[in-house]
Amino acid sequence: MLDGAETTFGELFRGKAVLVVNVASRCGFTSQYEGLQALYETYEHRNFTILGVPSNSFAGQEPGTNEEIAEFCSRNFGVTFPLTAKAEVNGPNRHPLYAALTRFHDGELGDDIGWNFEKFLITDSGEIVGRFASKIAPGAPEIQESVEAVLRLE
Repeated sequence: MLDGAETTFGELFRGKAVLVVNVASRCGFTSQYEGLQALYETYEHRNFTILGVPSNSFAGQEPGTNEEIAEFCSRNFGVTFPLTAKAEVNGPNRHPLYAALTRFHDGELGDDIGWNFEKFLITDSGEIVGRFASKIAPGAPEIQESVEAVLRLE
């Protein structure tokens, strides 16, 4: 995690639906932090969370240290959802989480992450049920409806 604690996805999120998002602080989509925080606050009481995965994989748009990232997110967007330590989301050093996530295709998105703020929706039982391109904001109807559908299944 961003605070240095080690854990596994299963240990941390057992019984919760999760939206996993690769994030960056110097991206044209950085303002999506605001929408992610709002989505988190709307559904956190219903066993839903967001996991932000800072990544410097695209054009050096997340150059900060883990501490700088945490401070930036808190100060600028009031982020309270969990953030991991910086991780690679593509290539030979891709984090194992992203190796698993990118096996889920939706027709438009393929084997690699296309850019910052790509999103994956995972059920409380660990099934990946949605993948959303960076340009789809957290408050978009397709994300809201998908989260609602997953939470109704629980």
